[in-house]
Amino acid sequence: MHIDSIRSYCLSFPDATEKLQWGDNLCFKVRGKIFAILGLDQQQLCFKCLHEVFAELLEWQFFRPVPYLGRYKWILVQQLDALGDPELEDLIRQSYEMVGAKTVRTQHRRVLSKASSASLARGIKKKSAGRKQVSKQPRKRSRP
Repeated sequence: MHIDSIRSYCLSFPDATEKLQWGDNLCFKVRGKIFAILGLDQQQLCFKCLHEVFAELLEWQFFRPVPYLGRYKWILVQQLDALGDPELEDLIRQSYEMVGAKTVRTQHRRVLSKASSASLARGIKKKSAGRKQVSKQPRKRSRP
């Protein structure tokens, strides 16, 4: 697969954007999270993959774990023609789906967290509004 075809394929996904980062690396993102990194000078490709696929690809020539990201199952394709176009497109699509699904879950949790915080705050205000106001003056003690 050629750089231009990888670029156009990555940008064909909904909410996909690109940004040039870290020198010559073209990062493809979904909702601000990276799902693929394309090296323009060295013509390498990185993407996230499933645990089983990661283990299988490591056995092949031209595939290795991405430094610092390998523990998160990111793979580095050192030669873009190491796989056929359909296989590489499938792996990029899987990466997009994994990263995209994670961003949706994270955004959903944030919305739920904000909603529960707001309802909790409303509940506290209602409870305090229903309480009888107590004087803050100290009690007089009677001495025996």
